[in-house]
Amino acid sequence: MATEKEKFLAGEPYNIMDPELAADETKARRLCKIINELDDTATDEKEHAIRQLFGSAGKRPWVQPNFRCDFGYNIHVGDDFMCNYDNVILDIAPVTIGNHCMLAPHVQIYSAYHPLDPAGREQYIGLGKPVTLGDDVWVGGGSVILPGVTLGNNVVVGANSTVTKSFGDNVVIAGNPARILRNNPPKK
Repeated sequence: MATEKEKFLAGEPYNIMDPELAADETKARRLCKIINELDDTATDEKEHAIRQLFGSAGKRPWVQPNFRCDFGYNIHVGDDFMCNYDNVILDIAPVTIGNHCMLAPHVQIYSAYHPLDPAGREQYIGLGKPVTLGDDVWVGGGSVILPGVTLGNNVVVGANSTVTKSFGDNVVIAGNPARILRNNPPKK
């Protein structure tokens, strides 16, 4: 019989109150606290803590306070990742972010959700769908990206948007729910 953590890592429904997973969350909270308390002059220490928290990180990851996540080890970022103030990444399923991506303040990325059936919620069942952001993505302040969303390369998400579905490359999206406003020319 699989443990709750094994179910969790396999992308299956799992009990969110599992003690082993709670210990992983506690470790992530402690690393978030370290990251959030380091000032901008402590670049080496901050990068070391980010690398301890995230599953993987490319060159020059940067995270401003107050950052929060569930586990951290399901977060994978490319080179030059910039996470501005007061962001939340719920990484129940993998959250993969490409190179040269920027999250403005108050961005929330959710790979976590719960059953619609109240019986499942009463059993503390957690579910997840991966979230993927391509290269050169900029997510505007106050935006929310929901479970299962994939954004292509060179996507700009307007401030205060709710992204409920996936979009391809080279677009500017905004709204609630987000929709394409226009094409975004690729970099030269």
